[in-house]
Amino acid sequence: MPYLVHTANAQFVALWLGTVGWTLVIVTVGLVEWRVWEVSDLSVITSGLAWIGIWRVCFYSHAPILSGNQIMFCQRIRLSESYTPPEIAAAQVLMLLALILGLAGNASVVYALRNIYFGLNKFKPIKLAFSSGGVLLILTGVSTLVPVCWNLNSVVNNQNISFPTEFRMPSAPVNQSIGSAIIVGIFASILLVFSGLVFLSYRVPDILQPKVRPTWPGEGTSGTDVNRQGIDNPIFRS
Repeated sequence: MPYLVHTANAQFVALWLGTVGWTLVIVTVGLVEWRVWEVSDLSVITSGLAWIGIWRVCFYSHAPILSGNQIMFCQRIRLSESYTPPEIAAAQVLMLLALILGLAGNASVVYALRNIYFGLNKFKPIKLAFSSGGVLLILTGVSTLVPVCWNLNSVVNNQNISFPTEFRMPSAPVNQSIGSAIIVGIFASILLVFSGLVFLSYRVPDILQPKVRPTWPGEGTSGTDVNRQGIDNPIFRS
Protein backbone atom coordinates (compact mmCIF):
# COMPACT_ATOMS: atom_id res chain seq x y z
CA MET A 1 0.00 0.00 0.00
CA PRO A 2 1.39 3.50 -0.81
CA TYR A 3 2.59 5.81 1.96
CA LEU A 4 -0.43 7.87 3.05
CA VAL A 5 0.60 9.47 6.34
CA HIS A 6 1.34 12.83 4.73
CA THR A 7 -2.18 12.91 3.25
CA ALA A 8 -3.92 12.84 6.68
CA ASN A 9 -2.19 15.62 8.64
CA ALA A 10 -5.36 17.74 8.75
CA GLN A 11 -7.41 14.71 9.77
CA PHE A 12 -5.00 13.96 12.62
CA VAL A 13 -5.50 17.49 13.97
CA ALA A 14 -9.26 17.17 13.45
CA LEU A 15 -9.24 13.99 15.54
CA TRP A 16 -7.93 15.96 18.50
CA LEU A 17 -10.48 18.70 17.92
CA GLY A 18 -13.28 16.13 17.69
CA THR A 19 -12.09 14.44 20.88
CA VAL A 20 -11.99 17.78 22.72
CA GLY A 21 -15.45 18.64 21.38
CA TRP A 22 -16.89 15.31 22.50
CA THR A 23 -15.29 15.74 25.94
CA LEU A 24 -16.89 19.17 26.22
CA VAL A 25 -20.25 17.58 25.39
CA ILE A 26 -19.76 15.33 28.42
CA VAL A 27 -18.96 18.40 30.50
CA THR A 28 -22.08 20.17 29.18
CA VAL A 29 -24.28 17.22 30.13
CA GLY A 30 -22.95 17.22 33.69
CA LEU A 31 -23.09 20.95 34.35
CA VAL A 32 -26.09 22.30 36.24
CA GLU A 33 -25.55 25.91 35.15
CA TRP A 34 -27.69 25.91 32.00
CA ARG A 35 -30.00 28.69 33.19
CA VAL A 36 -29.33 30.99 36.12
CA TRP A 37 -32.34 32.42 37.95
CA GLU A 38 -32.22 35.52 40.13
CA VAL A 39 -34.90 35.44 42.84
CA SER A 40 -36.19 38.15 45.15
CA ASP A 41 -37.29 35.94 48.07
CA LEU A 42 -34.16 35.09 50.06
CA SER A 43 -35.93 33.20 52.85
CA VAL A 44 -35.07 29.83 51.27
CA ILE A 45 -32.70 30.61 48.41
CA THR A 46 -30.39 32.66 50.60
CA SER A 47 -27.80 33.11 47.84
CA GLY A 48 -30.38 34.78 45.60
CA LEU A 49 -29.39 32.55 42.66
CA ALA A 50 -30.73 29.21 41.49
CA TRP A 51 -29.15 27.03 38.80
CA ILE A 52 -31.32 25.05 36.41
CA GLY A 53 -29.73 22.24 34.44
CA ILE A 54 -31.21 19.51 32.31
CA TRP A 55 -31.06 16.96 35.14
CA ARG A 56 -31.53 18.93 38.35
CA VAL A 57 -32.23 22.27 40.00
CA CYS A 58 -29.86 23.51 42.70
CA PHE A 59 -29.39 26.50 44.97
CA TYR A 60 -27.52 27.39 48.13
CA SER A 61 -29.50 27.80 51.32
CA HIS A 62 -28.94 28.21 55.04
CA ALA A 63 -32.65 28.11 55.85
CA PRO A 64 -33.66 25.97 58.87
CA ILE A 65 -36.16 23.99 56.77
CA LEU A 66 -33.23 22.19 55.22
CA SER A 67 -30.95 19.81 57.03
CA GLY A 68 -28.25 21.53 59.00
CA ASN A 69 -25.38 19.92 57.10
CA GLN A 70 -26.81 20.38 53.62
CA ILE A 71 -25.86 23.73 52.14
CA MET A 72 -26.65 23.00 48.47
CA PHE A 73 -30.24 21.90 47.90
CA CYS A 74 -30.90 19.98 44.65
CA GLN A 75 -33.96 18.35 43.10
CA ARG A 76 -33.94 16.05 40.12
CA ILE A 77 -35.79 16.95 36.92
CA ARG A 78 -37.40 13.90 35.38
CA LEU A 79 -38.29 13.48 31.74
CA SER A 80 -41.75 12.07 32.45
CA GLU A 81 -42.93 14.86 34.77
CA SER A 82 -45.57 17.28 33.51
CA TYR A 83 -43.71 20.36 34.76
CA THR A 84 -40.60 19.56 32.70
CA PRO A 85 -40.44 22.14 29.87
CA PRO A 86 -39.97 20.78 26.34
CA GLU A 87 -36.53 22.35 25.90
CA ILE A 88 -35.20 20.49 28.94
CA ALA A 89 -36.88 17.22 27.96
CA ALA A 90 -35.39 17.48 24.48
CA ALA A 91 -31.98 18.26 25.96
CA GLN A 92 -32.05 15.12 28.09
CA VAL A 93 -32.64 12.95 25.02
CA LEU A 94 -30.48 14.76 22.46
CA MET A 95 -27.46 15.21 24.72
CA LEU A 96 -27.34 11.49 25.49
CA LEU A 97 -27.70 10.80 21.77
CA ALA A 98 -24.81 13.18 21.12
CA LEU A 99 -22.59 11.22 23.50
CA ILE A 100 -23.26 7.98 21.61
CA LEU A 101 -22.82 9.54 18.16
CA GLY A 102 -19.60 11.26 19.19
CA LEU A 103 -18.13 8.05 20.54
CA ALA A 104 -18.99 6.18 17.34
CA GLY A 105 -17.64 8.99 15.16
CA ASN A 106 -14.30 9.19 16.94
CA ALA A 107 -13.96 5.40 16.85
CA SER A 108 -14.51 5.41 13.08
CA VAL A 109 -11.89 8.11 12.60
CA VAL A 110 -9.38 6.26 14.79
CA TYR A 111 -9.90 3.16 12.64
CA ALA A 112 -9.17 5.14 9.47
CA LEU A 113 -6.03 6.75 10.90
CA ARG A 114 -4.84 3.39 12.19
CA ASN A 115 -5.07 1.98 8.67
CA ILE A 116 -3.18 4.97 7.29
CA TYR A 117 -0.36 4.95 9.82
CA PHE A 118 0.12 1.17 9.75
CA GLY A 119 -0.79 0.50 6.13
CA LEU A 120 -3.31 -2.19 7.03
CA ASN A 121 -5.91 -1.72 4.34
CA LYS A 122 -6.75 -0.22 0.97
CA PHE A 123 -8.14 3.15 -0.06
CA LYS A 124 -11.88 2.42 -0.02
CA PRO A 125 -12.22 1.40 3.68
CA ILE A 126 -10.17 4.43 4.74
CA LYS A 127 -12.33 6.85 2.77
CA LEU A 128 -15.50 5.16 4.05
CA ALA A 129 -14.31 5.32 7.68
CA PHE A 130 -13.44 9.03 7.38
CA SER A 131 -16.79 9.79 5.74
CA SER A 132 -18.74 7.86 8.37
CA GLY A 133 -16.82 9.52 11.20
CA GLY A 134 -17.35 12.96 9.67
CA VAL A 135 -21.09 12.48 9.33
CA LEU A 136 -21.39 11.13 12.88
CA LEU A 137 -19.42 14.02 14.36
CA ILE A 138 -21.51 16.57 12.47
CA LEU A 139 -24.65 14.88 13.80
CA THR A 140 -23.10 15.03 17.27
CA GLY A 141 -22.57 18.77 16.92
CA VAL A 142 -26.13 19.30 15.67
CA SER A 143 -27.59 17.13 18.47
CA THR A 144 -25.73 19.31 20.95
CA LEU A 145 -26.48 22.64 19.33
CA VAL A 146 -30.27 22.15 19.09
CA PRO A 147 -31.00 21.82 22.86
CA VAL A 148 -28.36 24.42 23.71
CA CYS A 149 -29.91 27.02 21.39
CA TRP A 150 -33.41 26.07 22.51
CA ASN A 151 -32.53 26.72 26.15
CA LEU A 152 -30.71 29.89 25.12
CA ASN A 153 -33.92 31.08 23.49
CA SER A 154 -35.83 30.33 26.70
CA VAL A 155 -33.39 32.49 28.65
CA VAL A 156 -33.64 35.35 26.16
CA ASN A 157 -37.45 35.25 26.35
CA ASN A 158 -37.36 34.87 30.16
CA GLN A 159 -39.64 31.85 30.12
CA ASN A 160 -40.94 30.48 33.42
CA ILE A 161 -41.05 26.92 34.76
CA SER A 162 -43.86 25.76 37.04
CA PHE A 163 -41.84 23.74 39.55
CA PRO A 164 -43.67 21.67 42.19
CA THR A 165 -43.74 22.97 45.75
CA GLU A 166 -41.11 20.52 47.05
CA PHE A 167 -38.55 22.19 44.79
CA ARG A 168 -38.94 25.40 46.86
CA MET A 169 -38.47 27.40 43.67
CA PRO A 170 -40.42 30.52 42.70
CA SER A 171 -42.77 30.30 39.76
CA ALA A 172 -40.87 33.01 37.91
CA PRO A 173 -37.45 34.62 38.33
CA VAL A 174 -36.74 38.29 38.69
CA ASN A 175 -34.20 37.84 35.94
CA GLN A 176 -32.41 34.95 34.30
CA SER A 177 -29.19 34.60 32.36
CA ILE A 178 -27.33 31.92 30.45
CA GLY A 179 -25.07 29.60 32.38
CA SER A 180 -21.66 28.23 31.56
CA ALA A 181 -23.13 25.01 30.15
CA ILE A 182 -24.68 26.82 27.19
CA ILE A 183 -21.37 28.51 26.35
CA VAL A 184 -19.46 25.24 26.61
CA GLY A 185 -22.09 23.46 24.51
CA ILE A 186 -21.89 26.03 21.70
CA PHE A 187 -18.09 25.79 21.64
CA ALA A 188 -18.27 21.98 21.60
CA SER A 189 -20.70 22.04 18.68
CA ILE A 190 -18.40 24.28 16.64
CA LEU A 191 -15.44 21.96 17.21
CA LEU A 192 -17.44 18.86 16.30
CA VAL A 193 -18.94 20.28 13.11
CA PHE A 194 -15.57 21.66 11.98
CA SER A 195 -13.77 18.37 12.60
CA GLY A 196 -16.53 16.47 10.80
CA LEU A 197 -16.15 18.67 7.72
CA VAL A 198 -12.39 18.06 7.74
CA PHE A 199 -12.94 14.31 7.71
CA LEU A 200 -15.45 14.56 4.88
CA SER A 201 -12.93 16.57 2.85
CA TYR A 202 -10.30 13.79 2.89
CA ARG A 203 -9.11 12.86 -0.59
CA VAL A 204 -6.41 10.43 -1.65
CA PRO A 205 -4.10 12.12 -4.21
CA ASP A 206 -4.67 10.81 -7.73
CA ILE A 207 -1.02 9.89 -8.10
CA LEU A 208 -1.46 7.35 -5.28
CA GLN A 209 -4.63 5.79 -6.64
CA PRO A 210 -4.11 2.28 -8.03
CA LYS A 211 -4.55 2.30 -11.80
CA VAL A 212 -5.45 -0.67 -14.00
CA ARG A 213 -4.58 -0.41 -17.68
CA PRO A 214 -6.55 -2.73 -20.01
CA THR A 215 -4.78 -4.74 -22.69
CA TRP A 216 -5.94 -3.76 -26.14
CA PRO A 217 -6.14 -6.17 -29.06
CA GLY A 218 -2.97 -6.20 -31.14
CA GLU A 219 -0.67 -5.25 -28.30
CA GLY A 220 2.34 -7.40 -27.60
CA THR A 221 3.72 -7.52 -31.16
CA SER A 222 6.35 -4.82 -30.80
CA GLY A 223 9.45 -5.04 -28.70
CA THR A 224 8.18 -2.41 -26.30
CA ASP A 225 4.93 -4.29 -25.73
CA VAL A 226 6.77 -7.57 -25.20
CA ASN A 227 8.90 -6.02 -22.50
CA ARG A 228 5.84 -4.51 -20.82
CA GLN A 229 3.54 -7.54 -21.06
CA GLY A 230 6.18 -10.25 -20.61
CA ILE A 231 6.88 -13.41 -22.62
CA ASP A 232 4.66 -16.48 -22.49
CA ASN A 233 6.18 -19.60 -20.94
CA PRO A 234 5.53 -22.56 -23.28
CA ILE A 235 5.54 -24.98 -20.33
CA PHE A 236 2.43 -23.35 -18.90
CA ARG A 237 0.70 -23.46 -22.27
CA SER A 238 0.69 -27.26 -22.13
